[in-house]
Amino acid sequence: MKIYGLQKMTLLDYPGRVACTIFLGGCDFRCPYCHNFELVDGSAPAVMEEEELFSFLKKRKGLLDGAAVTGGEPCLYPGLPDFLRKIKELGYLIKLDTNGNHPDVLKQVLDGGLADYVAMDIKNSPERYAETIGKENFSLANIRESIRLLMKGSADYEFRTTVVDELHNEESFEGIGRMVEGAGRFYLQPFTDRDTVPFGNLHAPSAEKIRKYSEIMKRYVTDVQVRGMD
Repeated sequence: MKIYGLQKMTLLDYPGRVACTIFLGGCDFRCPYCHNFELVDGSAPAVMEEEELFSFLKKRKGLLDGAAVTGGEPCLYPGLPDFLRKIKELGYLIKLDTNGNHPDVLKQVLDGGLADYVAMDIKNSPERYAETIGKENFSLANIRESIRLLMKGSADYEFRTTVVDELHNEESFEGIGRMVEGAGRFYLQPFTDRDTVPFGNLHAPSAEKIRKYSEIMKRYVTDVQVRGMD
């Protein structure tokens, strides 16, 4: 497996852990607000082979608690369970980021105890999901199945939504809330712009809108927090 990026230490990507972040390439969504679009569209070159990554991980044993595996979309790779197993065998805790569109791979990861924490993006309400991910006539069946798998409780998890003013409103969060009702943890992440975002003229909602959206989600989810807003 080729590695498309490696952040050697982070205190942010894996809650409560000192970790590295491993970026895999490719994604089946085309979200207009994506921060890592160079990994999505294939324009970014791989930075190392798997062997070099594992050499790094062996050297960092005892210095890092865990590894956050992100993308792109890691669950695009049928070999992901074996990749995660090799990391686990070195003694690392694993956090996996996913868009939830590959519940078959996610189930293998969960059944094998290969992720200690999973962060799944909930892009929008069912009515606006296709628009938000840039795919027409999108079926939510895989998303709903991944939500179900995570809520069964075999690994710690969070659901999260990157909130874009042009894509989300109060009705969006009523719909999102119904999708994840009964979940233990949900994060709202206000959009922040950067050079790699594929579409311009997108904005974060106001602090007042974020507060309203949080209040809506609290009717559905036990622990609702805002991440990345001062």
